[in-house]
Amino acid sequence: MAAASRPGPLNLITDIAGLRVGNAEDHVIKTGTTVLVGDAPFTASVHVMGGAPGTKETDLLAPDKTVTQIDAIVLSGGSAFGLDACSGVMDGLREMGRGFPVGIMRVPIVPGAIVFDLINGGNKNWTENPYRGLGRQALDKAGVAFKIGTSGAGTGAMAAMQKGGLGSASVVMADGTTVGALVVVNSLGSVTTKGDRHFWAAPFEIGAEFGSAGIDPHPMAPETPSRKAQAMMMQANAISNTTIAIIATDAPLSKTQCHRLAVTAHDGMARAIIPAHTPLDGDLVFGVSTTNNGETDAAQFTEISNAAAICLSRAIARGVYAASPTDDDLIETYQRMNRG
Repeated sequence: MAAASRPGPLNLITDIAGLRVGNAEDHVIKTGTTVLVGDAPFTASVHVMGGAPGTKETDLLAPDKTVTQIDAIVLSGGSAFGLDACSGVMDGLREMGRGFPVGIMRVPIVPGAIVFDLINGGNKNWTENPYRGLGRQALDKAGVAFKIGTSGAGTGAMAAMQKGGLGSASVVMADGTTVGALVVVNSLGSVTTKGDRHFWAAPFEIGAEFGSAGIDPHPMAPETPSRKAQAMMMQANAISNTTIAIIATDAPLSKTQCHRLAVTAHDGMARAIIPAHTPLDGDLVFGVSTTNNGETDAAQFTEISNAAAICLSRAIARGVYAASPTDDDLIETYQRMNRG
């Protein structure tokens, strides 16, 4: 593989020039929102493989649809309520003069996807949907550096027997191309082998980015999540889950190539979460290119797609590894489960 052996300077999706990420969260509600925004519009598509997705504006990202570039992507908690975070981001972008030109108007194009975190121990007795405000806050905070783990859309996430979280990773390929991943891990399946110490993504770890526990010498899939749910997570309604991700690169990709990038990146999800893409997950991946002119040749695109899948596996493990404990958690963090 001609892909790189090193992450970018921050090991975040924002190692790709021109991309910024903002997080906003409410730890009383145990939820939050994350926004990826470009300094300029970027090319994007999406591929859905889970059986229970929650999305906004994703049909527009099909390769045959008119709009080729978008302004931002929102990942949010809150189930269907969380889709309103896109409205807050649109408000902010409109004030900036951003958006798709339609006559004298500009309409910000902000696709989004949500995870289910409504039964995770947080107080959901709001009188007004909080997600529009969280979306606007996340946009206002967008920058190159951002926190992973229990932050943004990963604030209330759960991943089978461990707290989930917001993950990110990057890789610089041999030719200088950068690939990055951003993911909210709220999966029905487990990110660790039986015993909950070794990550399924361990073969792809760079350095000690998610604890360097190494590859399980006797890898076994954990018990089925439904059995664990009956024993330990009944309150969490573990039948409602989702892992949502963004894969980005600074290589020039067409909208069709962005779609294929998203398709291939799902391999990384399936390598890091077992099982993935179930009828009860809303698993999806957005594919993004920040270079909007032209496309990459087939050989190079194959290398980029392979790097993207590996990068997503790493980001998934990093999100769970970085999760931190908060009040009223229903399940433990990876690090607390493995201390000592």
